[in-house]
Amino acid sequence: MKFENVVTISRPQAAVFAYLARFENIPNWNYAISETRKLTSGPVGLGTRYRQTRTLPSPGEEEFEVVEIEPNRLLAVVGDLAFLHGRVTYELSEARGATTLTNHMDLAAAGPLGLVANLATRKVQTSVAANLQVLKELLER
Repeated sequence: MKFENVVTISRPQAAVFAYLARFENIPNWNYAISETRKLTSGPVGLGTRYRQTRTLPSPGEEEFEVVEIEPNRLLAVVGDLAFLHGRVTYELSEARGATTLTNHMDLAAAGPLGLVANLATRKVQTSVAANLQVLKELLER
């Protein structure tokens, strides 16, 4: 399951990046996550790991790790998202005083869930787009 969503946020690129890089903020803009906590010490960088509590589509805990980081430009994590596993990338660029945020999702499910996941791609993409809209509104306040 691969897709991307793009949103333009009327905030400087550095401000958007700083908010995204503090992954503990995820529950503020992702309705399916109730808590995200850092498992490793020190500043966010390559190898920083997190555990989060998911409420939807079913309750559970999942972990992810920062695998790529370029300050103010790129964040990528690999880990679990509900019954899926894969890579989530946030790419930021300046857009006339605002920030264009492109979210790339590359997710897969193992076994028989793989077929179900492929059929659900549009629904997952729509849910991610709704979360990014909440992020935009939150940051533009």
